[in-house]
Amino acid sequence: MDYVSALLPPTVMAVFFIGLIRVIVKTQGGANKAKEDAAVDAALARVEATRQAPANPDA
Repeated sequence: MDYVSALLPPTVMAVFFIGLIRVIVKTQGGANKAKEDAAVDAALARVEATRQAPANPDA
């Protein structure tokens, strides 16, 4: 029975790891992809607008 107790933790970890990978792969793309892309585009636009704004507007 020692071999069962030795193999059980790695087996359980492998099952949970495979489940985690499947969840990550399934959540890529789909309906959320458009929202995520829009959020990234908005953040990049804000950074670019800040970068292009004059440092001293009075000058």
